[in-house]
Amino acid sequence: MVAVATAAVLAAPLGAVVLPAVVLSSAAHADPGAAVSARIRDVQGAGHVSPLNGRSVTGVGGVVTAVTDSGFWMQDPAPAKTTSAASSGIFVFTRTRPQVRPGDAVRVDGRVSEFRPGGPASSNLSRTEIDASETVVSSHDQPLPPPVVLGGPKGREAPSSFPTAQRDPEADQLDPKSDPLAFYTSLEGMRVRVENAVAVGPTRDGALPVLPAGGAGARDRTRRGGSLARAGGLPDPARIVLGDALAPLPSADVGDRLPGPVDGVLDYTVAGFVLLPTSTPARTDGGVKPQAAPPAGRDELSVGALNLENLSPDTPSDQVGDLAGDLVDGLGSPDLVTVTGVEDNSGAFDDGTVAADQTVAELITAISAAGGPAYEWRSIAPHDNADGGEHGGNGRLGFLFRTDRGLAFSDRPSRSSDLGAPGVPDLAVAPTRVRPDGRGGARLTLSPGRVAPADPAWTETRKPLAGELTWRGRRLIVIANHWYGRTSADPIAYGRRQPFDRPSETRREAQARSLAAFVRTLRRTAPDANVIVTGNLGTGDGSAALRALTAPGVGLRDLASGLAPQDRYTADSGGVAEDLDHILISPALAKRPHRYQIVHRASEFADRAGAHDPSVVRITLTPSPAPPSTRVPRPGDPANRPDAPSPPPDTPPPATLPLPVTPRFP
Repeated sequence: MVAVATAAVLAAPLGAVVLPAVVLSSAAHADPGAAVSARIRDVQGAGHVSPLNGRSVTGVGGVVTAVTDSGFWMQDPAPAKTTSAASSGIFVFTRTRPQVRPGDAVRVDGRVSEFRPGGPASSNLSRTEIDASETVVSSHDQPLPPPVVLGGPKGREAPSSFPTAQRDPEADQLDPKSDPLAFYTSLEGMRVRVENAVAVGPTRDGALPVLPAGGAGARDRTRRGGSLARAGGLPDPARIVLGDALAPLPSADVGDRLPGPVDGVLDYTVAGFVLLPTSTPARTDGGVKPQAAPPAGRDELSVGALNLENLSPDTPSDQVGDLAGDLVDGLGSPDLVTVTGVEDNSGAFDDGTVAADQTVAELITAISAAGGPAYEWRSIAPHDNADGGEHGGNGRLGFLFRTDRGLAFSDRPSRSSDLGAPGVPDLAVAPTRVRPDGRGGARLTLSPGRVAPADPAWTETRKPLAGELTWRGRRLIVIANHWYGRTSADPIAYGRRQPFDRPSETRREAQARSLAAFVRTLRRTAPDANVIVTGNLGTGDGSAALRALTAPGVGLRDLASGLAPQDRYTADSGGVAEDLDHILISPALAKRPHRYQIVHRASEFADRAGAHDPSVVRITLTPSPAPPSTRVPRPGDPANRPDAPSPPPDTPPPATLPLPVTPRFP
């Protein structure tokens, strides 16, 4: 026998944590100060945390199955007599790349520890490992233990659902037959195989989510081959995420196939349980193509919602072209597009810049190059680093609109030349308010204007942006949103907090209440107001946040809820398809003929991975029988100051002036 790798025993590797040991094996009854002779199953134990955590072990034998720069995986070649809750594979931490190769039979001395990816404070679980002090190779070219096949007629099936009872996976004894977390824990560090897998999410950041056996038996699938989120945003328990730590992954879209077997070792990372293939899987095209919505009809107002994914002048030109294509080809060049994710002219470079005119100019130029019409722009620049998002980027919301089909924007204050004039507030912090127009309608004191920007719910996040427009004489109030996003404080499905929850949802619920109060005021002032709420709300159908907007008194209708479930998603994260982006309309619009579509052309594709699908609604609106009280003002007109009184009921409406067609930038 030859000693091929030694390393000093680490007191605690980076990110390691000290967890309470639960004695589940006779090996744990030995003198706590003495090294324990143990098998891998003794080290792993039947729970998620090793019963030998913190103990020294000696002579732990196995066959090397995979090697990485900081250690290797090994597995006991003797299979368990029955399906066991204790894994027979484990990761051995050596700090530097070890001098072993797959097929080596080894014995390891070292210290058992629990390594928590993301650090001790993260919501992740830990990975059981041995911090090696000595690794001895006894022979080479041994056969690798056969992999455990997941799914299919001859494979092991993960439990079909997640338990709803409160539980502590690091202290409680969980059942692999009823709890997916315990099921995958029982395979941690072992060789695992999936056969004829189908991609349920695009390749992104070195990960590819799949379902084994072509998705046979899986429920809650999208129409195009993805996997819908379960209640609360949970994944299908059968979903497996492939990782690229040991071999490159193919660039795959939703619906693509990985024919034949894919073998690897099951690890636990910041993404949860991940299967690390030991060779690159083959891929065949699944045939999923980007969608396109038809253009609006003659009497249809079309309103789209588009997430520009932190667009700035630094964004690669091909990506800008894709976004322009989403608007022109995907949405059919809507009359109005509410956009999120527009950054300032210096992007993420934190130099105090807040203006975004160059960013918007590049987008409008790309839209024209894609065959789209001339668009104008309205927005409000935030204070530097006051609205969350990417630091230094000063992301904002905005309105892109075309005026060639009857849409006009009601600017109040009238134009940018009014900024700084007496009586004009700082628009980044001034709230727009609802005022009666004297004819049973409602107007905004600022357009565009921010909704309740001082409300704590909007601290360090994008404030809703409201705009007042007219469509062939009918007034519209449109509110663009980008609510508080999910954060690293939110646990993953296979995390420490069970059942799964999202603390950030509380923040979104507060934002929903703030916005609902504004819409409620609007509808009390004008019960038949034409109101449209759009944007990335970061929450799905049926959530408490969305219910706040659809509750009586607010009365908005979430158009996504009217779609078939298999079409109801705008984002795909790790093979979990969710409806995070929404368009909601007021009852006055909901009773009119309308067509709504989520246009699936981004979230399912590897070259757009991380992007959100746009959406569009087309509403049939005949011309108003009488001119509205709102007009497009002359620059500097005092009647359009934020504090100007509403006209009395008997005041005749003023003449409408045409809008200039040159873009207006913040």
